[in-house]
Amino acid sequence: MTAFFLWRQEFPPDARQRANTMLTIKKLTAAGRLIRISRQYGTLLVLWPTLWSLVMASGGRPALKHLLIFIIGTFLMRSAGCAINDIADRKFDGHVERTASRPLPAGELTVAEALFIFGILCVLAFALVLFLNRFTIILSVGGIGLAVVYPFIKRVSHWPQAALGMAFGWGAIMAWSAVNNSLGVVPVLIFIANIFWSMAYDTIYALMDIDDDRRIGVKSTAILFGENIWSALVVLYSGMAITLGLAGLFYGAGVIYYAGVIASLVAHLVIVYNVRRGKGRDAAFNGFLANSWTGALILAAVIMDINLT
Repeated sequence: MTAFFLWRQEFPPDARQRANTMLTIKKLTAAGRLIRISRQYGTLLVLWPTLWSLVMASGGRPALKHLLIFIIGTFLMRSAGCAINDIADRKFDGHVERTASRPLPAGELTVAEALFIFGILCVLAFALVLFLNRFTIILSVGGIGLAVVYPFIKRVSHWPQAALGMAFGWGAIMAWSAVNNSLGVVPVLIFIANIFWSMAYDTIYALMDIDDDRRIGVKSTAILFGENIWSALVVLYSGMAITLGLAGLFYGAGVIYYAGVIASLVAHLVIVYNVRRGKGRDAAFNGFLANSWTGALILAAVIMDINLT
């Protein structure tokens, strides 16, 4: 009681309130950094294949309900993915220059707090899915599972980028099922194309940490490909374009769609050239970042092809 009395004297109500307010602000700021609130290029990379599938499934005119659910849901699940990734990597991040200041290794958030944020985001995302058909609700469980499993793949395999592609592409599967209450060849091909795409841009992203990853034992395709990385990136981006071309063939797409796919392939090959020529962390990050706009190019081609031809 004496200690409590002295604490109350040392920190009067106004001071305690200010201290609590400052602590709340610090926690909210840390939570925002945990989910990368100021860096939404990752959300775009999840959103584009989802919208490719949604627009194609809807005949070029998706319902406002579906647009809102998948745009908001994409933001929530990408944010949840960032949270669980940082929880899984908390013991590694402190040893990597780029990630040492993240909220968990920096001590700004506890693991329990990060898990709470992850749980809330998943609950909110699942609440949105409840407005869709039963088949899509069932599929959503797979999306959550992929988001949870992905961060741990890098401990046992050099192919975490493939798992990322599955997690990031699951929205394309769900978007198609939300419209048609079924699946088919087209959404599966879009899903596979996204795996090629994600493996390519996340391999480029992994180049930023390749020296630290080798030192601490984290695996990636950037390490696996080694000196063949530039050829591997060309193969992956080409695989994406070929698979999207097949999706267009089964869908009955027109010339605008194929022009968009070819244009995106050219843009991706230019990205590979620039990253190789530039070298270094900045070149890798800029190359990765450029992918968030090539996805928009493909979406524009999908929309124009369906509505103008």
